[in-house]
Amino acid sequence: MQSSRGVTQLEKNTERLWAALRPFANWVIFVFLRYIRRPAREGGVLYKILLHLDEGHLRVPGQRKEVRPLQETEPRQALLDQLLPLVGGEANVASTTRRGSRISMTLKDESLADPAALAALPFAATVSLRNGRLRLELTEQAYETRKKENLLMASKYDGLARIIIQNVGGKSNIVSLTHCMTRLRFKLQDESKANTDVLKETDGIVTVIQSGGQYMVVIGQQVADVYDAVCTVGHITPGGAVDDDGNATGSAEAPKEKQNLFNAFVGIVTTVFAPCLGVLAATGIVKGFISLFVAIGVLSNTSGTYNILYSLGDSFFYFMPMLLAYTASKKFGLPELEGMTIGAALLYPYLSTTSGMDISNLFGIPVVMPASGNYTSSVLPIVCAIAFAAWFEKKYKKFIPDSCKLFFVPLITCGVTFILTLWIIGPITSLLGDGLGIALNAIANFNGILLGAVVGGLWQILVMFGLHWATVPLMLNDLATKGYSNALTGMFGCTFAQCGAVLAIYLKTKNSKTKSLCIPALISGIAGVTEPAIYGLTLPKKKPFIITCIVGAITGAALMAFNVTGYTSAGTGIFGYTAYINTVTNDISGMIASIVISLIAVVLAFVMVYVTYSDEPAKAKK
Repeated sequence: MQSSRGVTQLEKNTERLWAALRPFANWVIFVFLRYIRRPAREGGVLYKILLHLDEGHLRVPGQRKEVRPLQETEPRQALLDQLLPLVGGEANVASTTRRGSRISMTLKDESLADPAALAALPFAATVSLRNGRLRLELTEQAYETRKKENLLMASKYDGLARIIIQNVGGKSNIVSLTHCMTRLRFKLQDESKANTDVLKETDGIVTVIQSGGQYMVVIGQQVADVYDAVCTVGHITPGGAVDDDGNATGSAEAPKEKQNLFNAFVGIVTTVFAPCLGVLAATGIVKGFISLFVAIGVLSNTSGTYNILYSLGDSFFYFMPMLLAYTASKKFGLPELEGMTIGAALLYPYLSTTSGMDISNLFGIPVVMPASGNYTSSVLPIVCAIAFAAWFEKKYKKFIPDSCKLFFVPLITCGVTFILTLWIIGPITSLLGDGLGIALNAIANFNGILLGAVVGGLWQILVMFGLHWATVPLMLNDLATKGYSNALTGMFGCTFAQCGAVLAIYLKTKNSKTKSLCIPALISGIAGVTEPAIYGLTLPKKKPFIITCIVGAITGAALMAFNVTGYTSAGTGIFGYTAYINTVTNDISGMIASIVISLIAVVLAFVMVYVTYSDEPAKAKK
């Protein structure tokens, strides 16, 4: 009994002792497992004991991070957003599997993957890449911590930015980067290094266009956000350039890309006009509707409503030099306010031959104004002036003391550029215009049909350079002396050729952003305002623009062949038909001929552009 009672009492005492010591024992075991096991050598007695006690939780020998299976509740998309840009994008992934903490991917091209960047991810434990097979072990603790700190995705476009940078050939292949309304505009050292097909298949990218010496990635309305992400991820100075190591150098030191004169011209024109396209189309539509209301008798061209609305419709065209000065300044690297000051000076009311002010000379040197008498609505003078100002400022600015740069640099740049524009750039433009007028007179005296073909074929180019003003005096002189004129008859078909080309692009393109530009450009073109169509659609694509010039030449020759003659200075587009009514005899045959030929221009341009158009140019033969 005693023995039995003794045993029983001993058991009770043991249980009481263990209950008292259990918290301390648990603490000792915890400390032992956490801090003593770590230096245990692989294969030793201590290692084997710990392996037995802590089976399934011990670190894999040689591994730096603790690997624990990720829960299935882990957001899959957030993980993929980080991984896909570093493996060449979704288009480069043939298959993906996930088992516990391991993700396996089969890659189409393993050279597009960046194992070092993958290993640097906060949730990556180990990374291996062999024979196109990528294996990634994940750590739950690190990933959860980073996710809570909101450090995984600084921007929702960071992943897309990494894909873009990697597939344009890397940071070292980027010469400069800008953006317009819908596109990232890269200048690359070697476009052959870019993975165009991968980019086209990437979500968030509409398409890729190579034109005018630029590699353009079409994004859409989110282009500004993507642009910021690309600059941040790639450590690229906004609007600037990077060197061979991917470090920002600034646009002034960017390597010069070799390209022909036409591509250079197209690149400048599209870059300068791209930010203006929306407003340009809007104001063109306003002018078109005003002309329509006057033509049908709804409005009088002397009424207050007409004058007020016309000021809105014509504002962009009238102040075009100042507005283009802003975009050209961004293109050439000149402070925008300096460029706008130069543009505003060219538009100052005194600077016009009709102002009544003496502007015949500057410091005794004669000033030759354009044929129009002022610089309103001009393009070429301000673009050339800003290009010179940007070059000039970069040359002398480094010699100006820092304490004086605030006011001395704008003073010198604006003053010198404005004066040289009046002395050199403006007169050269006027000289080109005068020479053009003489040449057209000579062609008219030789053969009228040839004149129509020349005027029709070159009219759009003349408008872009502002040289069309040289032809206006020919028409006005004929109307004043003869009562009629066919000097400008040949240009009438150009407007409708642009309309046909835009309609073909609208029906043929798969680019939603290009489609969105077509509708307002078409409406403006019908009203006779073709700048949105030229600068936004046909000229950047080159081939449609060339086709419209060819159609313009054909219809111009046809108009002259049918002796279509202008009797008044009417509107443009469909509002120009009335100019060909003989107001003396009331003969409308000229108007009928102009209507028929304009419809032919639409059809010809539509068919030719529809057959030849593609969203991206054909790949160059290697």
